[in-house]
Amino acid sequence: MRKLIFLLTSLIITSNIYAKDITFTASAPDVVAVGDQFRLAYTVTTQKVKDFRAPGSISGFDILMGPSRSQQSSTQIINGNITSTNSITYTYILVANKEGDFSIPAATIIADGEQMISNAVKIKVLPADKAASSNNNNTGRTGSAGKPSSASSSTSVSNQDLFVTTTATRTKVFEQEAFLLTYKIYTLVDVGLENVKWTDFKGFHSQEVELPQARRWQLEHYNGRNYNTTIYRQFVLFPQQTGQLVIEPTRFDAVVAKPIRVDDPFDAFFNGGSNYVEIKKTLTTPKLTINVDPLPSGKPSGFSGGVGDFSISSSINSQEVKTNDAITIRIVVSGTGNLKLISNPEIQFPKDFETFDPKIDNQTRLTKDGLTGSRVIEYLAIPRHSGKFKIPAATFSYFDVKSKSYKTLTTQEYEINVEKGEGNAEQVIANYTNKEELKVLGEDIRFIKLNNVNLTPKGQFFYGSLSYWLFYIIPALAFIIFLILHRKQAAENRNTAKVRTKKANKVAVKRLKLAGKLLSENKKDAFYDEVLKALWGYISDKLNIPVSKLSKDNIEEKLTNYGVDKELIKDFIDALNECEFARFAPGDENQAMDKVYSTALEVISKMENSIKH
Repeated sequence: MRKLIFLLTSLIITSNIYAKDITFTASAPDVVAVGDQFRLAYTVTTQKVKDFRAPGSISGFDILMGPSRSQQSSTQIINGNITSTNSITYTYILVANKEGDFSIPAATIIADGEQMISNAVKIKVLPADKAASSNNNNTGRTGSAGKPSSASSSTSVSNQDLFVTTTATRTKVFEQEAFLLTYKIYTLVDVGLENVKWTDFKGFHSQEVELPQARRWQLEHYNGRNYNTTIYRQFVLFPQQTGQLVIEPTRFDAVVAKPIRVDDPFDAFFNGGSNYVEIKKTLTTPKLTINVDPLPSGKPSGFSGGVGDFSISSSINSQEVKTNDAITIRIVVSGTGNLKLISNPEIQFPKDFETFDPKIDNQTRLTKDGLTGSRVIEYLAIPRHSGKFKIPAATFSYFDVKSKSYKTLTTQEYEINVEKGEGNAEQVIANYTNKEELKVLGEDIRFIKLNNVNLTPKGQFFYGSLSYWLFYIIPALAFIIFLILHRKQAAENRNTAKVRTKKANKVAVKRLKLAGKLLSENKKDAFYDEVLKALWGYISDKLNIPVSKLSKDNIEEKLTNYGVDKELIKDFIDALNECEFARFAPGDENQAMDKVYSTALEVISKMENSIKH
């Protein structure tokens, strides 16, 4: 019986591991340039495949290589849940041969006995970078033309290598008409922004557009060059004045990492023959002038100040009520424009009605044309006498930017029949208003304020009590404990060798994470460089010996002195040799890189548990 239960449990776990929907997807860059080489990959999430067929013809591109087939497998256990991933990827290396917008048709494959079709891929091909092409022709070098050409190798950054633009969707608008302002970075170098001094947008009401936290960089052809670009900030501006309004320059303090050639063979080995120097550069955007026209004459009476495109609707909770019952009229102004800056349409209730301030709810989102959504206004009134009453329609006037004319919208009017009765509006008013206290006097409702006074019995005072003394003693004890811990930490930090040894594993893990990213991007040389840095750097930090004084021979001697097992020492040196050999060895690159990565991770983990200080 136990064997049967165990067998059923194993079958259930196995089915959970492999029961997963199979997908077949194609991936490639969104934008490339003429002459660029790039990868077109088809990935299917199973290894039971056959009869892979790529598109018959791929216009606009030349196939340099492919398809090359690679397999990937991984299993994860998270909180007891087992997930397994198996996939096969077919990779092509293509080169773009002409500019334009192209679509690569879907591929087909038979996976687990069923025919599957991938998605099509759309790619925009930009013209070749003129400056990069000129440099290649002059120097006789070949390369991936069309990619953002790097800046000059000097320790300076020109205004053509890095700049920020300011653009507006419209430079001629009406007062209160919304437009989108965009700050965009164009760069040929690795850049980071340390400080930005923004203009105050004088004469405008501004609202910032929420952008994704992870910036998306993409290729863009600008003035004959191919730049890496990203939108840095966007604002929707509403001009509050007429005439020529100037958006003053914004200043960006940038830090650029530029590669420089080095002669040190050790640095050349790990950094590909280059080192990096940080260059500070101040960027200033140009002034931008916005011409703001006043709204035309002939504004209708009760003009709301709205500029855009709007509609209006209304509703009432009941037209048959009793005296002292609450009536709620709901007006919704919808559309796009300066919704938060408009005045509310007014309702003229009969004199026998007691009225309250309207309740307003803005339900909007920001777009390039302004605020889109609705403003909901609720009016509350209470009839005090019986009879038939008419509530006239409310009007809303605004300036329509499309027709460049004023428009007036009208709600419907309501006839209310009020019968004599006791009624009860307490709960409706309590939910509607922000006032805290209610008191019913006969048939009328009045808001009153109560002055509550907290009296203390004689002899009970805070001064001199236990709470009073604890108020002083607890913060003093907390300060003393913090001071002791701070001095202890400072003493440990002064021992640089100890700190370096303590952080050796953390630094190595960080480098291996970067290596894992390079592995997924299939950047072979950079991957092996990062793994070697992790291995040599770890043992240097752990033994507190500069890398320049380390060799495979003295590593064995030093580790033996620390009592490390000889087998583990051999594994560590083998990991170094394997990494150096795999870098230049022919064969399956993906398999070799996976093996080197897992070996390095395992040997550092074992070494961390063996070296004790």
